[in-house]
Amino acid sequence: MNASDETATSDALLASILKQLDEDKAEDIVQIDLRGKTAIGDYMVVCTGRSTRQVSSIAEKLAQMVKDDYGRTPKVEGKDTGDWVLIDTGDVIVHVFRPEVREFYQLEKMWMTTEAPAVMPH
Repeated sequence: MNASDETATSDALLASILKQLDEDKAEDIVQIDLRGKTAIGDYMVVCTGRSTRQVSSIAEKLAQMVKDDYGRTPKVEGKDTGDWVLIDTGDVIVHVFRPEVREFYQLEKMWMTTEAPAVMPH
């Protein structure tokens, strides 16, 4: 598999994950492109579930979809507590938070680049 095949697979996986999260009523879905920033994955997705039950359910359904559709068994951490669940699919890392926990950690702010336009001196 060459680099363009890997990118296509990564992009297809990302699209499937975003669709699944939308279907499961995840809120405030943010996608972060990690390519060129780190080797941990190509994309990170951060989203919110309204309750511990919804957070766990979103994570469970997402992990099952990745296994069924892509033949990958993602690593899942935190499902028992339902405050913050991490689903690592290899190419895409998904964080599902309860609102208060997401606000506390502000994970996406650590990874999103602030590409503000350069200010030219006068």
